[in-house]
Amino acid sequence: MQLNKIKPAAGAKHAKRRVGRGIGSGLGKTAGRGHKGQKSRSGGFHKVGFEGGQMPLYRRLPKRGFISLSKQFDGQVTLAALQKLGQAEVDLVTLKQNGLVSGLTKSVKIIKTGDIAMALTVRGLHATAAAKAAIEAAGGKFVEAA
Repeated sequence: MQLNKIKPAAGAKHAKRRVGRGIGSGLGKTAGRGHKGQKSRSGGFHKVGFEGGQMPLYRRLPKRGFISLSKQFDGQVTLAALQKLGQAEVDLVTLKQNGLVSGLTKSVKIIKTGDIAMALTVRGLHATAAAKAAIEAAGGKFVEAA
């Protein structure tokens, strides 16, 4: 093998399409744009969703639903996940470090899915009434964030 003999793999490179270079190129005259009309002209195009002046579909259909922008900052964690975590003290930093919530999360709510059998100290997290009762029944407690 010599440096001056190295070539790209077959089919890796292809010639750039040169339009408007004569009839023999296959892309002469109208250069693949067809005849007349807005799309054949230079600079002649329209925005996505434009329907030639007809009321576009996205405006004909009614607005529906709502997506909260703060949703990405709220997280949930289950009792089963906390039991599997196996730590005596749980706070937001602990949950982020163990991958139970994303790094963007600012507030977490504990929900009652599964059971918990260990005493757990929860710092600065919210919980549903049933989850709170289950944690306190197992000998755990809730402490406000400092």
